[in-house]
Amino acid sequence: MATGGNAIRGTRVGAGPMGEQDHGYHADRIAVSYWDALGNETVRYFAAGIPDEEIPETIDSPHSGLPAGRDKDNPPQMAKTEPYKTHLAYVKERRTEEEADALLEDALKSLRERRGL
Repeated sequence: MATGGNAIRGTRVGAGPMGEQDHGYHADRIAVSYWDALGNETVRYFAAGIPDEEIPETIDSPHSGLPAGRDKDNPPQMAKTEPYKTHLAYVKERRTEEEADALLEDALKSLRERRGL
């Protein structure tokens, strides 16, 4: 005897007829375009009733990682990032050449005294 298959396999009980389009309510929304400095457009969707001041002026573009703004003709420019500074660069900002020489001389004098030279 052949085993019978389940005719409604893979469907939820009470799901209604297949292909039913009335599942849930779709809220009204607005599309807001953002452009980055390379000309890439990104569209974000917001609820239709949201106040304009709650819609962000800039976002990070998913295409380039650059900031993107709502003005196509004047997109925001990338902020200048400071290069990585070494510890020595920070020390040189705080000390003059003369102060560095004096500190080095004191350290060498102390080292020579400890070693008995």
